[in-house]
Amino acid sequence: MPSLQEELLPSTPGKFKIDHRGHAVNRQFHRCFASTSTLFLWALFLVALTASYLSFQSFIDSGNRYFTASWGGIQWEKRVRDSAAVHRPEGFSVLVTGAAGFVGTHVSLALKKRGDGVVGLDNFNSYYDPSLKKARKALLQGHSVFIVDGDVNDARLIAKLFDVVAFTHVMHLAAQAGVRYAMENPQSYVHSNVAGLVTLLEACKSANPQPAVVWASSSSVYGLNEKTPFSEADRTDRPASLYAATKKAGEAITHTYNHIYGLSITGLRFFTVYGPWGRPDMAYFSFTRNILQGKPITIYRGKNRVDLARDFTYIDDIVKGCVGSLDTAGKSTGSGGKKSGPAPYRIFNLGNTSPVTVPTLVSILERHLKVKAKRNMVDMPGNGDVPFTHANISSARRELGYKPTTDLQTGLKKFVKWYLSYYGYNHGKNVN
Repeated sequence: MPSLQEELLPSTPGKFKIDHRGHAVNRQFHRCFASTSTLFLWALFLVALTASYLSFQSFIDSGNRYFTASWGGIQWEKRVRDSAAVHRPEGFSVLVTGAAGFVGTHVSLALKKRGDGVVGLDNFNSYYDPSLKKARKALLQGHSVFIVDGDVNDARLIAKLFDVVAFTHVMHLAAQAGVRYAMENPQSYVHSNVAGLVTLLEACKSANPQPAVVWASSSSVYGLNEKTPFSEADRTDRPASLYAATKKAGEAITHTYNHIYGLSITGLRFFTVYGPWGRPDMAYFSFTRNILQGKPITIYRGKNRVDLARDFTYIDDIVKGCVGSLDTAGKSTGSGGKKSGPAPYRIFNLGNTSPVTVPTLVSILERHLKVKAKRNMVDMPGNGDVPFTHANISSARRELGYKPTTDLQTGLKKFVKWYLSYYGYNHGKNVN
């Protein structure tokens, strides 16, 4: 195709006369315009072709996602229904999100063992070693709990689960955990703790009948609060981390769905949960690992070198609080997204009420492991951690019958026994 410069110059120089220049230039201009129009039409054609290809590719990708989805089908629906089947009078059918997580596994087992129907949901993300989550999944499968591999943000999946099973309750434990990790990957906290919560609540408010919802908030919402012990009526408008901010946002969001749609909502503010099958990112877990491997452990100190303290709460006590919340949750009052009257909205602290300093925690681990820790004491960085936590549990005692019974010495002994067994240690040495 001739260039623009070639179009404006004669093909055979000297052939046209000077007095015909206007006519020749005019003729060449039309030829140029026609060529430019042709280029424009070709460009439009290429744009249309590209758009068609992208649309077709999107269709193919959607189809692939549909056909390769890990859920759906007759057999899948049967597994969901079987797992949700209730085996006790007046029992519950509970959807447990984050079922392969630490608290989710223990709550699912407790519900299943007493005869409730349980269907789990978990996305098995890689925030920490997914093999531990898969081991928990195997444990639950051994007790006939089916865990759906999926994300709480998948509205189609959530809608399908509610279509297959009329859940009486939802135990929402799925979340992006961890205070410090929020500085590395803030988007994951908004995705899981805010968007995921809204996706789930949308399904719950549209369900008929609506389930009662119990969900995991966090003691982190107390943030920079200095009044102790922390009470549910205390200020929670000064979060110290993005994690805490998303959990506080969750409390505001759940209140909105309770107010507008009549969902029965109970929020549980967990205080530093520990125990067997726990999270590897938690201090007691990583301390145990490093002590056994002969590696130094970092222990943070607060202002003026004051030891940090936590209201460590054993997993069995947390489970009692979760189950008690389900048992006492009033019914939702909406139907198909329309509210017919006020529904319960509750928030409870679930803690141990006996804060223990982190150095004391390490000393207890040393005794149980029979290994001396290599301690590295450093000042606490500005990463969102708070210097202490201390729960006032009077409301949970009164309303849920909640009464923690496991002290840190006893709880860590049980954790160490599990850890040594799970990771194949014999007298503190890995035999794998």
